[in-house]
Amino acid sequence: MASATAHAGDDAPPLTGGKLMIAALAIAFANFLVVLDTTIANVSVPTIAGALGVSSTQGTWVITSYAVAEAITVPLTGWLSNRFGAQRVFITCYLAFAVLSFVCGLSTSLGMLIGGRVLLGLFGGLIMPLSQMLLLRIFPPEKATLATVLWAMTTLIGPVAGPILGGIICDTIGWQWIFFVKIPFAAAGGLIVLYLLKGRKDETAKAPIDKIGLALLVVWVAALQIVLDEGRNHDWFASPMVLAMAIVAVIGFVAFLIYELTEKNPIVDLRIFRHRGFSATVLTYAVGFGAFNATIVILPLWLQQNMGYTATWAGYATGLMGILAVMSAPGVGKAVEKYDPRLIICLGIIGLGLMTTWRMSFNSEVTFFQMAWPTLLTGPFMVMFFVPITGLAIATVNPDETANAAGMSNFLRTLAGAFATSLVQTRWANATRENQTELAGAMHQGQSTLDGMIAGGASPESARVMLTNIVEGQSVMLATLNTFAAIVMCFAVAAALIWLAPKPKGPIDTNAGH
Repeated sequence: MASATAHAGDDAPPLTGGKLMIAALAIAFANFLVVLDTTIANVSVPTIAGALGVSSTQGTWVITSYAVAEAITVPLTGWLSNRFGAQRVFITCYLAFAVLSFVCGLSTSLGMLIGGRVLLGLFGGLIMPLSQMLLLRIFPPEKATLATVLWAMTTLIGPVAGPILGGIICDTIGWQWIFFVKIPFAAAGGLIVLYLLKGRKDETAKAPIDKIGLALLVVWVAALQIVLDEGRNHDWFASPMVLAMAIVAVIGFVAFLIYELTEKNPIVDLRIFRHRGFSATVLTYAVGFGAFNATIVILPLWLQQNMGYTATWAGYATGLMGILAVMSAPGVGKAVEKYDPRLIICLGIIGLGLMTTWRMSFNSEVTFFQMAWPTLLTGPFMVMFFVPITGLAIATVNPDETANAAGMSNFLRTLAGAFATSLVQTRWANATRENQTELAGAMHQGQSTLDGMIAGGASPESARVMLTNIVEGQSVMLATLNTFAAIVMCFAVAAALIWLAPKPKGPIDTNAGH
């Protein structure tokens, strides 16, 4: 599903020398831009929300709308590449990425920006699997490892550059430029690939598409995301709109399951879940990635809204995790070849949980350097989790199901990330309100505290504002720690789930379908 036949029908000799390297860099850079786009917006949400006159919770639609659109389009990768050719689809998506980034940068309302982000996600979701497919196609077979290493490096560098660039751009030239800055690179990269791959065979075939399954997929995923995003703003099921969307999501999901299990050519082949190892691995992937994504969403929001950080410094704080990730990737790749991948994945998830537990010791006086250490040390554990997980999932299925397995794991990962973004926002906001109520009720000496402030020279109004700010600040701090605790529990569940998968009989392919 995620990758069709990488070399099918391509009789042209591999590119060599400078042309090969330029083409490889241009293709890999497309993957970098997509990964960058998923992280550059995280630290920019408060700035975007303020500029467009909406709340930060509404602003997170900038993240979730992209992620949901990306999740929906991933299952179409195989069909589109078969129907129109992998090169044509990739180049179209590459150039469309430039155009749609321009549209996003021109947005004057949240609705316009979300519309642009949805379209960006629809095209961007195809770039990640297709970029890997084309790299394997242009490199000779004996250099396939070099192709996958190049692809993996762009995947790891993106999370480092995204938060830092997003913060610097927002603080200096305006949030619109987090989209504008990608335009010349995407346009140039797309044209370079078009020129260098021109004339190469790009085989197509008439491939059937499951239109009903696709429609049901869009309906239930979109309805569920609306419930998660808007529920907290409309008192959940007390709102007729939220209740209606919840009913649509449930009915759509059940109908989707029934239809896909009986359809001859399903858009999502659910029969692959008959493999216990695959089910356990992708469930681990979804829970673990959801927890990880919740962490990188909540950190920059907390730092900017409640710790007084600029977007730039919030970006530095979040981007640190990529430094050791890039450095440790080769070593983790070799370790996966020697040791049980379940053990490496488990240790990686436990490490991510321990780094989040470390953050539970934070308080409102935490310094940048105190906060930076667990973020920096997250990198190796992140690689231990991400590098072997898809390879293990693919190793548990039949050879003719590998493409479907890669696509399904990417689909569930992306979907889990989108849902986690919404859920962590809801929990954070709810915990803040609950803590504020409890703190206010526990302040038996509130009046005497106000009297002391007034005696110290503050006006009654200033004293009340100061006390309110203290209570609100502590409420948010406690809510953040509570959220970290919930994330730790998710990591613990994920670390246990991986052991439901059987031990692979031989080395797994860490290059398969990330």
